Formats: sequence, structure tokens, C-alpha cells
Amino acid sequence: MPELPEVHALAQGLDARLRGRTIDRFDVFAIAALKTVDPPVTALSGATVLGVSRHGKFLDLSVGDVHLVIHLARGGWMRWRDETPQRSTTRPGKGPLAARLVLAGGGAVDITEAGTTKRLALSVVRDPLDVPGIARLGPDPLDDAFTEEVFADILAHSGRSQIKGLLRDQAVIAGIGNAYSDEILHVAKMSPFAPASMKPDDVSRLYGALRDTLRDAVERSDGLDATELKREKRSGLRVHGRTGEACPVCGDTVRQVIFSDSTLQYCPTCQTHGKPLADRVLSRLLK
Repeated sequence: MPELPEVHALAQGLDARLRGRTIDRFDVFAIAALKTVDPPVTALSGATVLGVSRHGKFLDLSVGDVHLVIHLARGGWMRWRDETPQRSTTRPGKGPLAARLVLAGGGAVDITEAGTTKRLALSVVRDPLDVPGIARLGPDPLDDAFTEEVFADILAHSGRSQIKGLLRDQAVIAGIGNAYSDEILHVAKMSPFAPASMKPDDVSRLYGALRDTLRDAVERSDGLDATELKREKRSGLRVHGRTGEACPVCGDTVRQVIFSDSTLQYCPTCQTHGKPLADRVLSRLLK
């Protein structure tokens, strides 16, 4: 799933390619992905792209008087085409192509979604806050206003909530997903099951890990084409997706905990005082 650093890079890349261009048409092939009906998608046709930005994990294309808001979810991605493709003959709902933004004068952006679980969301709105997911977003962790004091207040009001889930909660902090929450907690040397309410020294360590991890990922992704972003993300991860490999810090074996629809990875030596966390799914299978 694209998270804050990748969406940031996608927004920068699209802004460089699309700003000032005129939209010819917006074709939607995965009808279920379109979450709005007013304004209609035809409102994009003939309008000029004023800029591309992001809100958490949401991409926001400002086009004339409306906004095309895209949430790529777990399996979504975008591909730039230098040429203008012929109109797709793919039957709606078949294949990975979900939508296509075609530019006047040549070029297009394909929006695709892999996998069988379809969660990609496309919205044409007059105001980005009309998208419920954006309206309920928490603060952006790379914003200057996101100070350690703000973070400490968030943690204090979250009580015994597990820190892994809290970091991923978009209504609490915008843009962090499964991968970077694993990475942040590894850098902070903190268990994913630690309670959100913690000592001031732990708050400072976690805040520094959060900001440093995200800033480093943004810097690595800066200027990369969309085709390179997934590979760059994987290459920069220390523990996420690396079950069974050696921790790059201490050499211990990276372990995982499996949930019904996701997994987390961690280093026992760095994060849990050498104690493996209980894998609830595996434990049930062994009973």
C-alpha cells in the first residue's frame, strides 16, 4: 500500500507532468471505484490542472473548479503514458485498469488496482473536505505544526491503545500505514504492543523515530518515477516484509505476527527485550 512518502513522491511527479495541462476526458472502468456522482466526471473535461497535492494517503488533483481525489488503497497504483492510448475495449470491472485520465495534446495517466479485493476510491468533488476520508484525517506528521508536544498530547489521550494500531489510525495521524509503522517502532526500539501512554523519554524517542523515518523515506523517493517507487520503498525497509532475515542493527532474526488481514514485523532483540511476541493466528493453528 502506498503510504505518505510514496504518495508524496507521486504527487510531486504528477504535479510536474500535469500542472497547466488540459484534461481531455476521464474514463472510469471500475465503476465501483467511483464514489461520487456530483459533480460528474465530465466536469474534468476541458479544465486545466492547477496542481497536485496530497492529504495523508490521498492524492488531490485540482482541476478547474473541482478536485479529483484518489485513494490508491492496498493494490492501487498509477502509470504515466507519453502517448495517448486508444480507448480501452476492456469490459468494465475486468482487468487491473480502473480509470484513465487522458490529456489534450497527448499523454495519459492510468490508474490500476491489482488483486481481487477492490478498495481503490475515486472522487470528483468541489472541496477535498467533501471526501469523508480526508475530512476525518488527523494531523500530518511532517507538518511543522506537528510538534513533540502535539504528539505527546495525542499519546496521552490514547491511554492503553496499542502504539502500532495508533500510528496506523488515519484519524489520529495521517499517512502512516503498516510498513512505516513497523519501521518507526524498530527505529524507536519499541514493541508494537506497547501502550500509547508512555514516559516522556519514550515519547521523545518515538517522535524522533517517526519524523526521521518518514523524512528519510521522502528524501529517498524524491524525484523518482512511479515505476521506481515500489522498489525504493522495499530496499529502504529494515524489518517490514523481512521475516526470517537478519536485523540490520543487531543481527537477530526478524519475526512476524500474523493477523486476519495483515502482518507486522519486528526484531525481538531491538524491540521486545529478546522475547518473541505471540502469533495469535499460528497459536490457534497449533492447538
